[in-house]
Amino acid sequence: MGILVDNSTRVLVQGITGSQGSFHTQLMQQYGTKIIGGTSPKKGGITINDVPVYGTVKEAQQEHAADASIVFVPAPQAAEAAHEALSCGIKTVVVITEHVPIKDTITLMAHAQQVKATIIGPNTPGILTPKNCLLGIMPPQVFMPGPVGLASRSGTLTYEIAASLTRAGIGQSTCVGLGGDPVTGLNFIEVLELFKNDPQTKAVVLIG
Repeated sequence: MGILVDNSTRVLVQGITGSQGSFHTQLMQQYGTKIIGGTSPKKGGITINDVPVYGTVKEAQQEHAADASIVFVPAPQAAEAAHEALSCGIKTVVVITEHVPIKDTITLMAHAQQVKATIIGPNTPGILTPKNCLLGIMPPQVFMPGPVGLASRSGTLTYEIAASLTRAGIGQSTCVGLGGDPVTGLNFIEVLELFKNDPQTKAVVLIG
C-alpha cells in the first residue's frame, strides 16, 4: 500500500519541457507512473513523450484532474510553481529543485498548511512506492516491495540504503526523500505518522 503515492496517482509535471523535466518524465513513465500532463508557460499546446503540455496548471486541471505534481522549475520560480499547484487543488507536490530561497519556501509551507496539502522537498530526490509509482529522480531498479518505510534528509543515502535493504532481501513500502534544503515540507514526525497508519509498513528507517 505505502504512503502518499500509489499506482492510481495522477501526476502533473511542472517544467516538463526543460532537460531534467523531459528526461525524468520518460523514466517515471517507464516505471509505470501515470503522467497525465505537463506545464510550461510558453510552450502550451505541444506534446512531450506523448504527454500534453499546458501553459498553466489550471488549464491542465480542467482537462485531467491530477492529484500530485512534481516541480522541475528553476529555483527563483519553483515556489511560484508549487503555489500554483496548491491553488488548483493538488494535494501532493514534490519540489525537486534545490536552493529555493528560504523566504519563498516558508511562504509555500504556510500555504500548504492552509490547504492541508503535502510538500515534499525542496531539494528532494522524490518519493517512490516500489512497483507502483515513482515521483522523482531516484534509480527505481534498486527498490523492491516490502514492509520497511524509509525517510531521509539525504538524497543519495535514500537510494543507497534502499539498495542495501534490497540486497539483503528486505523490501520497502515507500521511500521518501524529505529534502536537503534548510526549510522543507514533510518532516520526520509527519512521515512517521503516515507510516504508522500504513498497514504495509512494519518498520521504518530514518536517515538524517
